[in-house]
Amino acid sequence: MTSSVTFRVSPYLVLNSQFRPRCRVQASSSVGGDSTVSSSPKLVVLNGAPPVEETEKIGPSTGGNRYVVSKIEVVEKKVEKEANSDVVLKSLKVLWDDVYGTKSVKDYLDCARDMIRPDGGPPRWFCPVECGHPLNDSPVLLFLPGIDGTGLGLILHHKALGRAFEVRCLHIPVYDVTPFEGLVKFVEKTVKAEFASSPHKPIYLVGDSFGGCLALAVAARNPTIDLVVLLVNPATSFGRSQLQPLLPLLEAMPDNLHFMLPYLLNFVVGDPVKIATANIDNMLPPRVALEQLSVNLTSLLPRLSGFADMITRETLLWKLKLLKSAASYTNSRLHAVKAEVLLLASGKDNMLPSRDEAQRLTKSLKNCRVRYFKDNGHILLLEDGINLLSVIKGTNTYRRTKRHDHVLDFLPPSMSEYKLVFNQIMGLFLNASGSVLFSTLEDGKIVRGLSGVPSEGPVLLVGYHMLMGLEIYSLVEEFLREKNVVVRGVAHPMLFSRRTENPFSEFGLFDWMKVFGAVPVTGSNLFKLLSTKSHVLLYPGGAREALHRKGEVYKLFWPEQPEFVRMAARFGATIVPFGTVGVDDITEMVLDYDDLMKIPVVNDYIRDINRRSIRVREGQSGEVANEEHFIPGILPRIPGRLYYLFGKPIETRGRYESLKDRENANELYLQVKSSVESCIAYLLEKREEDPYRSIFDRTVHRVLNSPLHEIPAFEP
Repeated sequence: MTSSVTFRVSPYLVLNSQFRPRCRVQASSSVGGDSTVSSSPKLVVLNGAPPVEETEKIGPSTGGNRYVVSKIEVVEKKVEKEANSDVVLKSLKVLWDDVYGTKSVKDYLDCARDMIRPDGGPPRWFCPVECGHPLNDSPVLLFLPGIDGTGLGLILHHKALGRAFEVRCLHIPVYDVTPFEGLVKFVEKTVKAEFASSPHKPIYLVGDSFGGCLALAVAARNPTIDLVVLLVNPATSFGRSQLQPLLPLLEAMPDNLHFMLPYLLNFVVGDPVKIATANIDNMLPPRVALEQLSVNLTSLLPRLSGFADMITRETLLWKLKLLKSAASYTNSRLHAVKAEVLLLASGKDNMLPSRDEAQRLTKSLKNCRVRYFKDNGHILLLEDGINLLSVIKGTNTYRRTKRHDHVLDFLPPSMSEYKLVFNQIMGLFLNASGSVLFSTLEDGKIVRGLSGVPSEGPVLLVGYHMLMGLEIYSLVEEFLREKNVVVRGVAHPMLFSRRTENPFSEFGLFDWMKVFGAVPVTGSNLFKLLSTKSHVLLYPGGAREALHRKGEVYKLFWPEQPEFVRMAARFGATIVPFGTVGVDDITEMVLDYDDLMKIPVVNDYIRDINRRSIRVREGQSGEVANEEHFIPGILPRIPGRLYYLFGKPIETRGRYESLKDRENANELYLQVKSSVESCIAYLLEKREEDPYRSIFDRTVHRVLNSPLHEIPAFEP
């Protein structure tokens, strides 16, 4: 059966159904027919979208829209501008602009108001113009929408996702009555075509609510295709949903009252405050932010009224029945899903029992991980503070091949991620610690700032690990702020292990560490980092140093044998030893490992953790091999200050052959260790001269004079 296809092009998107640039538009309808449109040389092509001519009419007119492509000049100008700047991106710049936080649910409603009008066409794919051009060899991401069917649920994330993926969104017209199995086959056809074209790349399926059922159903039918399934409050729990009572209500409701349902659904799906704050800058003064919130809230209701004019009672009834059939179809096939699954669940979902469903699905699916957002509602992707690309990166879900590579698949942090982490999440700690960094120039002169650290890699930063690694955050932030450099920390594998996860694991600091470049400490990862000329952060003392006992502050626990000097010399890396002091100014250890092991029940818990933990120093001797993991009992102090000193850089270029000799390698290793100890001793002495060591003095100076990173310290 053949059906005509409508392509409605606006400044926001280009519609298409097949993904490869061709000389014609080929659109597959859900009932199996194709509609083909020829095109002329004056074309718009984006992300593999088919060409569309400005004055071309597509398909016959059946009322409503006449399928005339409008506003195409705006699209062409935007495409031309992007094409001239970055047609083929090989990498992203550090602190690139992902424009996250500039759009809100108002933009979704404005765009959906145009797309939701009946056009007579079947389900189809479209490529959002604002996604731009992705990185070279990026995987395909297929967005499967919720029951609204517009395909605009990623509108807050288009720009960010468009750099890491070839984004295509499924649009299901409002009056389309394709059954669920027909939609499954439609998506499946696309998945198979992509797999045939690029069999070594994963295909991402992002399913939002109803789309989650669609994604799982496709995955169950295609267990041999490499799929990465991202579920956002999947509707597999519809049988236990609060929407069930709406079915008899809709059937009995008079036609003149159906306009109330969009408002009712609005209050069910999520927290209106979180929805309205999605585009409000968190750094705004409280009064200004409150005014903007008020404007956003009052502008939402008029936009919702437009939906009531276009969505009939019969349409809503059909969509709810579609949800019911989708949940039933999918739940019966969960056992067949072999794909990698990342499930995002909201704690305040008033539409579906998403919290309980996450726990159920982790037991039913073979390879499922969960990130729990306890303060968010059903429409998670349209709420404030949820950057989908950050979640994908922070869970190590992003990959371009069959396996995730911590080095080659790394995407540098964006400016919005930088602001969120260092202004909000870690803002209080950074303000309290008031960190100040010094470095050593080639002539031995100590200066404030990082000018003594080479800007070009490979650079190996080797230093002292403070209690619980508290020094990492200021160090990473300062390198980004001053040198625009991402420091790639090699961290304990436990931070990356799924053994520590459960259905209620929130997106937290460990995930953010991965967003900002942390990788598991392995020889192969160090090799790749140095070969890509990265700035690498290495702590030879590892967990033993970061979880030291009472009386061991500022004591180094390094292995007896050199571990990194030959690797550094192989790539001609510059070794920069550094020391850090100040943890004793911020916290006081009350209970260490020895104290905790004397407490019943607690000691059993610690033993159990360490039985399941990964041992990095397995088979080694010395104190550094004692890698017992525990959380020390600490009390906060009136904050002093954190001090960093990066010693004189040590060149290894041209020394690889000589360092093959064990004695030469050990001599350089001891030189680095001695330099770290000298840096610590220097800072312990000089911090006594700092007139702004106290948080009170720093606070007063900051209010009256300068920002945090410019507050004076001792003279080096």
